[in-house]
Amino acid sequence: MGKWLFKVAMVAALAAAAFPCAMATAATITASASANVIKPLTLSSLQGLDLGGITLAPGSWNNAVVSLNRTGQFSCGANLICSGAPQVAQFNVSGSKSNTVVISAPNVTLTNQGDSSQTLLLTLDAPATITLTNSGAPGTNFSVGGSIKLNSTTADGTYSGTINLTADYQ
Repeated sequence: MGKWLFKVAMVAALAAAAFPCAMATAATITASASANVIKPLTLSSLQGLDLGGITLAPGSWNNAVVSLNRTGQFSCGANLICSGAPQVAQFNVSGSKSNTVVISAPNVTLTNQGDSSQTLLLTLDAPATITLTNSGAPGTNFSVGGSIKLNSTTADGTYSGTINLTADYQ
């Protein structure tokens, strides 16, 4: 029986020598982990857009443009007399500092308040993006302008509509 025990011990020793990985230690590695927490966006209206009073000249003509860009430059086209104090729309967006915000500003249908079948298209002039200069309050203010086209046949009256902006992180 001693020879048999010797043979088993020899086989075990040879197996351990032939498969050294069976006795190797486990491998470990580290990796970094992070999270970027950003404040939710808040968008608020500070003042509405006003193109002022517009008087149509007599005669027959088309496509006279009244324009107020977002920097406040006002233009009153030929065949028009403009009066009043035009003002750009003002908005405020707040969120997390140094993030870029994309502004979506679709055109607006202005409806004649005396005759809802009469409309004008207000083409908005808004910034495509804004970089937030601070986190949370007070936020970053920005302006939106716009332009309309008038014809000699445009119905008189007050035209109004709603500007619908969307702000989203880039």
